[in-house]
Amino acid sequence: MKKDYFINKIKIIFAMLCLAFAVPSIKFMVEKGTLLNFNTYFKFLIDDSNRLNQTLIYIVILLGITIFYFLIIKNREKVFKNNKQMWIYITIISIIFVLVIPFMCSDVFYYIGIGRINSEYGENPYYITIKEFIEQDENKELLKEDTVLKQAYQNDWADSTVVYGPVWTIICGLIAKMSFGNIDAGILLFKLINLVVHLLNCYVIYKMTNKKIFVLLYGINPFVLVEGIAMVHNDIFIVLFTLLSIYFILKKKNIMMSLVFLAIATTIKYVTILLLPFIIIYYAREYKPSKRFIECIKYGMIFLIMIIVPYLVYVKDFHILSGIFIQQEKLAKNFYIILKQYFFEIPNIIGISKKILLGSFIIIYAFTCVILLNKKKIKFREQMEQYEKFLLAFIFLLITNFQPWYILWLFPGVLWQKSYNIRMIIGISIISQFANAVFLLNGEGWDNGIPFTFIMITSILMYYNRINKKRILKLQNQKEDKMWKS
Repeated sequence: MKKDYFINKIKIIFAMLCLAFAVPSIKFMVEKGTLLNFNTYFKFLIDDSNRLNQTLIYIVILLGITIFYFLIIKNREKVFKNNKQMWIYITIISIIFVLVIPFMCSDVFYYIGIGRINSEYGENPYYITIKEFIEQDENKELLKEDTVLKQAYQNDWADSTVVYGPVWTIICGLIAKMSFGNIDAGILLFKLINLVVHLLNCYVIYKMTNKKIFVLLYGINPFVLVEGIAMVHNDIFIVLFTLLSIYFILKKKNIMMSLVFLAIATTIKYVTILLLPFIIIYYAREYKPSKRFIECIKYGMIFLIMIIVPYLVYVKDFHILSGIFIQQEKLAKNFYIILKQYFFEIPNIIGISKKILLGSFIIIYAFTCVILLNKKKIKFREQMEQYEKFLLAFIFLLITNFQPWYILWLFPGVLWQKSYNIRMIIGISIISQFANAVFLLNGEGWDNGIPFTFIMITSILMYYNRINKKRILKLQNQKEDKMWKS
């Protein structure tokens, strides 16, 4: 009886903890009334509170949210009597995170800034930075009226050209246009759109699985709520368009629509191109290897055209890709930063490591595609398991400028993983949020990426060891059961 009473309260406690997470942001907006000149990044309490205190408060609230997240997943059938209750709850929780100011990342101010100089002032953000535009004599007066540009001018990325694909620049332009130069309107609009995208992701996940557990694993995941809605990262759009690409190839058998959505995802961030061979080969799975190869060439060319078309809006020359290389030159939050700190005496250690890992990745990836081309029976689940491994390797081994929100890219593929791998991915995503406490404690700085990386690595290894022991014990019990039955 007591257990049933507690289960009935799980939803309420989880919601209250989420609201507690939003309280500092609500307090800030009540007092200030605007996000203009907001520059307290990596401050959970969004003021000059003691950093140790704010970090402890963050960890305690996040730990509570995490514990009750897993309790809801475990008791989902009792917590939600029907799907309607589940959808209402996910929506309410998601709205709470709309109220959270992006205190751990300023990217959204950059998004809306590049969109503003493009849609309102007709500048090409692939060839001119926000700073270059504003510092032109005739544009300095804009800072007095256009608070979007005023805030964007203070951003860390204000001196960089666009580092994303053209579809994202178009999306940013539309949102910035509707902001009318008001930073508060722009951020609110961005957050509401990310909220809608998040709920659409939940819906597509349900359409493909028809299971509560997958909707809840994504829909109320603390990591997804923080990075996707609170911090307003564009990676949540990657999740949507990747899910739609998979949905159309798997459920509708429509290769063209699948490629359209995959192309949209790729022209936001380029990583999703890794899924292309798996989509085409699965579509051509009934064909002989030679015919499969021809289909790959044909649909690969169609996909290439889909990618090129959005670039035509902005392209002047190959400098349009310079933003990608700017981003890859940065070091943050991964083992590359450890190499820089502790193995700096080895000449070009980072460059050599990158080349070896990239070369190995390309060889293994190409070899896998060749095997798939010649495989007799192709199962989508097996393909997605392979894709997820490549994505993990790409995120943690090839990206020098690793950021926790990149883990969002893994979520579309979670639906086809074994339970053990699902636990690992969910665990990694949440661990990254606790590791971020390093920046709340010490402030922003590349050197804080070192303790962040150590926390990530040690926590993941500990978590892996824990769930691996459980898996081995479960397999042993199953084996013993079979022996007794035989």
